[in-house]
Amino acid sequence: MLLLMSTSAMAQGEKKAADATLQKMLIAIMATKQLYVDSVDDKKLVEDAIKGMIEKLDPHSSYATPKEVKALNEPLQGNFEGVGVQFNVLDDTLLVIQTINDGPSEKVGILAGDRFVSVNDTAIAGVKMSKEEIMRRLRGPKGTKVKIGVKRNGIKDIVYFTVVRDKIPLNTVEAYYMIRPGVGYIKLSSFGATTHEEFLGALDKLKAEGMKDLILDLEDNGGGYLQAAAALLNEILDEDDLLVYTEGRSAKRQEFRARGNGKFRDGRIVVLVNEYSASAAEIVSGAIQDQDRGTIIGRRTFGKGLVQRPVDLPDGSMIRLTVAHYYTPSGRCIQKPYEKGKNKDYAMDIANRYKHGEFTNADSIHFADSLKYETLKKHRTIYGGGGVMPDFFVPLDTTRYTKFHRELSAKSVVINANLRYAEKNRKALLKQYGKEANPQSETAAEGVTGATPQGGAAESKMGLEAFRRNYETPQSLIDEIYAEGKKKGIEPKDDAELQQTTKELKLQLKALMARDLWTMTEYYKIVNEHSDIVKCALEHLK
Repeated sequence: MLLLMSTSAMAQGEKKAADATLQKMLIAIMATKQLYVDSVDDKKLVEDAIKGMIEKLDPHSSYATPKEVKALNEPLQGNFEGVGVQFNVLDDTLLVIQTINDGPSEKVGILAGDRFVSVNDTAIAGVKMSKEEIMRRLRGPKGTKVKIGVKRNGIKDIVYFTVVRDKIPLNTVEAYYMIRPGVGYIKLSSFGATTHEEFLGALDKLKAEGMKDLILDLEDNGGGYLQAAAALLNEILDEDDLLVYTEGRSAKRQEFRARGNGKFRDGRIVVLVNEYSASAAEIVSGAIQDQDRGTIIGRRTFGKGLVQRPVDLPDGSMIRLTVAHYYTPSGRCIQKPYEKGKNKDYAMDIANRYKHGEFTNADSIHFADSLKYETLKKHRTIYGGGGVMPDFFVPLDTTRYTKFHRELSAKSVVINANLRYAEKNRKALLKQYGKEANPQSETAAEGVTGATPQGGAAESKMGLEAFRRNYETPQSLIDEIYAEGKKKGIEPKDDAELQQTTKELKLQLKALMARDLWTMTEYYKIVNEHSDIVKCALEHLK
């Protein structure tokens, strides 16, 4: 009886303290609103108060306005509503890179290479309209119509198309193909609502082409939904294998286990990671490593092991609040160390790792014995304390891209020159390399350059293989880039830098041209043959 009374009194005391704290905040806001010397924006005042509170927590808790919430959710939800083109902005004009196969724009006859000059009689070309504003005008509810003015090469007058907007899927599987006989390759950009379905589709098609082993590329994958990672792992691990578990102060331990009905439980698997592989990508790579299911190749991952829960606010804004840590099956917490409220220091972690030589030398990474763990089946030593350390380390080649090359790319000189060249030469190149079948992906997205996955049976394989084998980036395009760079004050320091830049530029532009003519899969087919991490994976599978 005394214990019950004591517990009740404690609960009442905590409630009074909470009420007093809330009252204190309300008084502060009301006093500022009514007494401050200048007028204040009520909405901004409250938002600043929330942001100030959140900033003192961990680095991944955050506040987002209604507009930011929509932008954050779209890539993970797997679709939006619009006209269905992949585009880039060139010389102040929207240039169509690809249209979706059987999508709204393709249905009315819009083609790759078209330039959008107006939307509903409002000029969008030559008026310095932002990419975001153009996207806002093109998007709209499914079933609504939008009138688009198009300038097409070879046609003097502007051509007008009325497009009926529809649902446009956003893919997270960027590319998949048979990289070697018996070896499939899947590139995953994030973990969203459609990831599991996309992954299964890629698996089925690769198996039909004879896949026995798989390279799963999670480089630069920033994560996404924990449930999507767990669903993918279920396809790979055995029945009752622990995939991941979460636990927090007010969140009880929640375990995710494999059901044993996965579609890829027998073949070998290699996972590619780097310093930008984070969150759900670390759940997948950590579980595969802990369960001794496959091999991790690359560099130590980002180190984000915090679980956020969205808290929706009445005006459509949202707080993403960290409620738990996630742990790999061996019990490792992947979250790297941080100090509350010191988000700038946390943001500098990648730069500091680079500075300390971690990206180029595995010996620069030191783990304390207290961070030592064992894999669950072969009892190999692994470490926690921040990120997933790969089984095979592949150093970053810091000499590959010169400062000259990086500056040309940063100032958009390279991409703009490529877009102009593709627009001018698209028909001739497609004629030369025989685009016999429709190579466009089943999905694309306005403003998401290179968001087109897929490949396989729909490709004109003779033409694509001929392109990969025979096409060489013309020197005239390289000279144009260097001339434009010179106008912007970008020049090489010596002949050695010029030669190295030319070598890598030719490869980059060939891959970009393949992407613009066909799909993102073709881009990866070219660049992967020159990737040290991919080469290491292929060598391992030998």
